Amino acid sequence: MQASVVVQLRGQEQTAGSFLVRMAGWTLEQYLEEAPEGEIWEFARGEVIMHSPVTAEHQDLVRFLLRLLDGYCEHRRWGKVLMGPAAVQILPDVVREPDLFVLAPEDVSDARGVPLHVRPVLIVEVISPSTRTLDLVEKASDYAQAGVPEYWVVDGERKDFWVHRLEGGRYQVERLTVGQVESASVPGFWMRAEWLWEDPLPSVSELLATILGK
Repeated sequence: MQASVVVQLRGQEQTAGSFLVRMAGWTLEQYLEEAPEGEIWEFARGEVIMHSPVTAEHQDLVRFLLRLLDGYCEHRRWGKVLMGPAAVQILPDVVREPDLFVLAPEDVSDARGVPLHVRPVLIVEVISPSTRTLDLVEKASDYAQAGVPEYWVVDGERKDFWVHRLEGGRYQVERLTVGQVESASVPGFWMRAEWLWEDPLPSVSELLATILGK
């Protein structure tokens, strides 16, 4: 994997290969007018954060988790699963575009327009080399402050599955490589961390049958 070299230039943070570009001095209104629909741009406290294109491995994991969660929710007729670059205003001055997020049934009808003014019950981020600190530190802080009850972070490179569960306004964090993970927010949903590290990834239809007890 290509090493990341961070260069600070006029308020923009860039890396070679995998990068984030951070630009200060933006307003929320400017972000909503100018951020492109097809790219991951986020807004946090006057700063726009632009992400580099993701790898095929990143998208494989996102697609795998999307199919697993969406298939489960569709079968149970519970809630709705969405994915970035759908923008969610989780705080008055913070708009994030999570890789995946799940809405409770009572919030589905409110998921309209840009940005969405809903609070996901589960957010999932898949780490890229340039986003490890962003996902594990900055976003974890924002999501906890916003009252998101559950936040999962998947690091395919290091084979780490970070499970954040909100207790008393702060996340309690569990780090797994193997073992069963049960969602505290999506009733009855569970998976095993080691499924994420298989190459190729396992059959979603077979796993859904296992999760659903068929």
